[in-house]
Amino acid sequence: MKHAQAIYTSTTPFDGVILDTVTLDFDHRRRRRLKLETDKGTAFLLDLPETKTLRDGDILLLEDGTGIGVRARNEPVADISCKDLAHLVRVAWHLGNRHLPTELMHDRLRIRQDHVIEEMAEKLGATVARLEAPFNPEGGAYGHGETEGHGHGHHHG
Repeated sequence: MKHAQAIYTSTTPFDGVILDTVTLDFDHRRRRRLKLETDKGTAFLLDLPETKTLRDGDILLLEDGTGIGVRARNEPVADISCKDLAHLVRVAWHLGNRHLPTELMHDRLRIRQDHVIEEMAEKLGATVARLEAPFNPEGGAYGHGETEGHGHGHHHG
């Protein structure tokens, strides 16, 4: 079985041959070690030195120098639209206050579908649209660009 042990980010040029793609939801794109299967059915082992978030367009480097492209799978999400920028910032603050993974888009916020949070956003005056789309939440500042990091000198209780 082939091993993928490094990542070329979507902004790093890759001169090798891309053998196939792997299409994953967000949870499966946030891993260190996991047996995966490409879109054409080839099994391989993701075996990174540390947990990383794979982004749409990244390339997993196999030990033979070839690559496997990463694609973000559509999943159930909710887009939250607001009347203006100040309103968007207010809703974003409420999502952040709940440590909710959130994708910051040009004119809206994207979260995983969650009827409680969606209802909260609507009570704050936002419009919520449910859809199937890729989910790429913002990485946390204290997680050094990763979504899960949260060590920042205070306790939540």
